[in-house]
Amino acid sequence: MSTASVDVVPIFATPFGVVTLPEAPQLNSALQVLFTARAAERRDARGAVGTRVFSSRDDLGEWPDEPVRSLIGEMLRGVSSVAAATSDLDSAQFAALRIQVRAWFTVVSADGCVPSTSYPNTSWMAIYCVAAPPPAAERFDSGVLRMHESRLGNMFQDPASTAARIPYRAGHYMWRPVAGQMAVFPGSITHEIALLRSSAALVLVNARVRFVGSGDSWMPPW
Repeated sequence: MSTASVDVVPIFATPFGVVTLPEAPQLNSALQVLFTARAAERRDARGAVGTRVFSSRDDLGEWPDEPVRSLIGEMLRGVSSVAAATSDLDSAQFAALRIQVRAWFTVVSADGCVPSTSYPNTSWMAIYCVAAPPPAAERFDSGVLRMHESRLGNMFQDPASTAARIPYRAGHYMWRPVAGQMAVFPGSITHEIALLRSSAALVLVNARVRFVGSGDSWMPPW
């Protein structure tokens, strides 16, 4: 019996990129010292400050410190590469876009977490790992970045659909931060940093990114 021809494509796929920054080994040590000191001073806080989590104000892109300036530049190049890989714009059109960014650092200490959030008026979210503890034996998802699935909440599940592979699998997606790597995904995705079960801190740099067209196209304020 002949076999039917089948063509399956992901029509509602969500892009997720992992970028390894080439300058990471030279930057991370200096960044960890700088961020840990700022967090210990409890200054430049972004919103409420807890004993287990510190987030700076979102003006990191304006800091004069050379390690920070180098990191932000590397992060934006990485985000641009991911965005360009998913775009129909040609290289010249994409290069003509201007990039806007609001960035901050976060230090998550033992038993800390970052609650679920998403960001309006933001095209891409980038989370770079400066330092991360090894996986915890007592909690498999300790300190992971968890991105919440929301599109398929009312989809009927049967044994075949629950065994579907990525990108067709329904459910949340986890990424374990690794020093020197950056996760890039749409800013509309609700995400969190799961409870950290480690004596060592998790140090992250977060960036909200969007692109502006030629002619100073208007953008809603952040």
